Amino acid sequence: MEIQFWKFLVLALLSADLQVGQAQELVVKIGHVGPKSGAIAHLGKDNENGARMAIDELNAKGVTIGGKKAKFELLAEDDAGDPKQGTAAAQKLVDAKVNGVIGHLNSGTSIPASKVYSDAGIPQISPSATNPKFTRQGFKTTFRVVADDVQLGGELGRYAVTKLKGKSIVVIDDRTAYGQGLADEFEKGVKGKGGSIAKREFTNDKATDFTAILTSIKAAKPDVVFYGGMDAVAGPMIRQMKQLGITAKFMGGDGICTGELPKLAAGAMADGQVVCAEAGGVEGASKASMDKFKVDFKKKFNADVQIYAPYVYDATMVMVDAMVKAGSADPKAYLPVLAKTAGYKGVTGTIAFDEKGDIKNGLITLFTYVDGNRKELAGAGGNCNDCGSGEICCSRRTPPSCAKTCT
Repeated sequence: MEIQFWKFLVLALLSADLQVGQAQELVVKIGHVGPKSGAIAHLGKDNENGARMAIDELNAKGVTIGGKKAKFELLAEDDAGDPKQGTAAAQKLVDAKVNGVIGHLNSGTSIPASKVYSDAGIPQISPSATNPKFTRQGFKTTFRVVADDVQLGGELGRYAVTKLKGKSIVVIDDRTAYGQGLADEFEKGVKGKGGSIAKREFTNDKATDFTAILTSIKAAKPDVVFYGGMDAVAGPMIRQMKQLGITAKFMGGDGICTGELPKLAAGAMADGQVVCAEAGGVEGASKASMDKFKVDFKKKFNADVQIYAPYVYDATMVMVDAMVKAGSADPKAYLPVLAKTAGYKGVTGTIAFDEKGDIKNGLITLFTYVDGNRKELAGAGGNCNDCGSGEICCSRRTPPSCAKTCT
């Protein structure tokens, strides 16, 4: 009987210790939304993997929030790049009582979803939505870690005139919040440099046949074709341009500036033909961090970074950093701390938010493709200044100057 009593006592103590340990553990739910199905599922998966990488690292570190060890869980939802599905996914995460949301990928889904999160008081950081409206609705819960289309589209428009010397510039967009918004800013950038738009056309984000549009614009003898949309449409469009003998430069924003574009174009891209912009960029010490991230990402997922996985990773880390500083994962407690984020050193550079929730001093980097590989354009990237005489200076310095080193 005495032995049985001691066995019972030991088991009781172990059970009590386990319950205390469980009581000290804080479960933190981080939501992520992106297109995991549809034509741009490869970009959605890339973003989700960036979030998974962050969550796994946080759990491995044993992060504590308010004196409790945090266990992070990723709740990943698919919005298929569709606004209606995006709001449904957002409501699902709200109902699951997530502590914060990273996403969505597209502006077209991020904008309507942002109201759902705002109404619930849940912070949302998008790693890739660039339409200016996203952070200009007055919501205190909305943030992004990349530059917006005013910067990105405008810079591409200026580049088309001053660097590519475009005389006959054609604009096509996919009528989404992202594609049309970016195309509008591109057009403003062109006109701001004294250029003009020879023709403007539109398609949709699920189109595959552009024969009619391309035949129409061929008559304008374009030297620059700008497309506002994603790589899943841009690739086939480039193929069909080649079939019709259109040799114009092909420009676009971050939506086409992916590792997948050469495959989607199926060998139709000439070296240097495509000029695209990424709403981000790194320099100096951050370059080493970004290179390491890409190596670690490839090792973990057996896939190369498409474009925004590092920004998803940083967005997740910034959100958790605010929770740690606030000593709470309660959105009401850590939201004011998140809004004051400044000087956070991420793999994508230094992150600080302005009063709207936009990243301060957001960088822009221009790329082209050579031998099917994305290559940064020399002298391009970062914020840009007008140096006069039709020249612009792109530099990672803030602010950029028109020194000889800045060409």
